[in-house]
Formats: sequence, C-alpha cells, structure tokens
Amino acid sequence: MTEQVKLPWLSDCIEGQVAIVTGGAQGIGRTIALTIARMGADVAVVDVDQEKAEATAGEIRELGRSALAFKADVTNLEDAEGCVQKVVEKLGRVDILVNNAGITRDNILLRMKEEEWDAVIAVNLKGTFNFTKAVARPMIKNRSGRIVNIASVIGVMGNAGQGNYAASKAGIIGFSKSIAKELASRGVTVNAIAPGFIDTAMTKVLPEDVRNQLREQIPLKRLGASQDVADVVAFLVSPAANYVTGQVLHVDGGMVM
Repeated sequence: MTEQVKLPWLSDCIEGQVAIVTGGAQGIGRTIALTIARMGADVAVVDVDQEKAEATAGEIRELGRSALAFKADVTNLEDAEGCVQKVVEKLGRVDILVNNAGITRDNILLRMKEEEWDAVIAVNLKGTFNFTKAVARPMIKNRSGRIVNIASVIGVMGNAGQGNYAASKAGIIGFSKSIAKELASRGVTVNAIAPGFIDTAMTKVLPEDVRNQLREQIPLKRLGASQDVADVVAFLVSPAANYVTGQVLHVDGGMVM
C-alpha cells in the first residue's frame, strides 16, 4: 500500500501534465513519482532497474494516472534524449522534470580511485545535465516547464570521505542557478532541493549509534522521510511556486542555517 499524500491542497493541481522522474523506481524518487501522480500528472519513471521501475509505474496506474517505465543510463545523452522523445510521443508533452538519479562511492581523497570519482560525477552531475538538456527544447516550445534538481546539504557544507559526492551536488546547485537564468524568459523554472539525512534504505543499514550521532547533528532531532523531500518537490512543481526559480531549498531539519 502506498503512502497517502500529505498535501491535500495540491491534489489535482497539475491535472493533465506529464512528468519525468529519474531514479524514480525506489527510495526518494519513488515517493516523488507517486506524489506527483497524486497531484494529477502522468509520470514517466526512469531508472537503471527496469523491474522496479515497472513496479512503481504500476502503482501510479493504480492511482488512475498513465505511467511509463524506462530503463535508461542517465550518463548517456542519447539515452536521455531518446527517453524524452518517447515520453512526448506516448504522452504528448513534458511539463516537469525531476533529476533525482544519484549514487555514492565514498572514500577519502588519498584512497579514492579515479573510477569512483568519475562514476559519481557522471551519474549525479552529468545525468542532471543530460536530462535537463533533453527537456529544454520541448519546454521552451511550450513556453512553460518545471525542473527540480535533487542536490544535497553535502554539496553546501562538504563531508569528509565524500569529495566526489560533494563536488557533484555542489555542481548541481551552480548548474541549477545558471539554467534558471537561461530559461526564465521562456517560462521555465529551475530549482534545486538540498536534502539532509533522509531515512532511506541507505541509512537504515547504518549502526544505531551512527544513526544517533546523525540525529544529534539535526536541530529537529530526527532523520527526514522521503515524503518530506517529495512534499517540497510538490510545492515547486505546483502553481504555488509560479514565481520561484533559481532557488535552493534545504530539507534538512535545520542542519544548514
């Protein structure tokens, strides 16, 4: 059973729109995809895991929305452009893009392998570039669109052992601000979200003492939930955020003030 949307005032506010969510098969991406569907949009779920992407698309169809599932490599521009083209062909348009796909390959600088650096930059930063570039033309043609890029507080404050991840997420923030300036006159908004420590499969495997240490760094004294991030995405793609662009919204329980 899927979670219930926590923002009833946004229900059906983007009826008839079409969204693409990368990394949408599980975790935060899945919650974002389902939340956008509950708001009235049809959704294309893009992920490297075809089976899980199909499962999430199935949940969206149960909500009465159209859904597509694509297996795509976000690091490949041709994959991104082909995916967007298919979405437009099958669903008629693309109004919303959420660049959520991301990976970690943690290591301190002296031990970090070149391939660990390259993989994180390729998925997190180049993947965001690829899909943003791919949707830009149809959004400009429609003179409307919403792009939301998932960054991280690590891209703002850094973190030992995550130089590659911090660089990729800081890059997303700078990229978002730059593209917001390029596309604003065409009616397209571009914003970033910087989540803090979110309670996902990745953090669930951490020892309890480590999780407790994380909570102590957070003024609200709890890890965030995937829905906390999805709710902010919901705001940014809704009519309530018509005049918001080039911003970075922190969803971190007060870690970065």
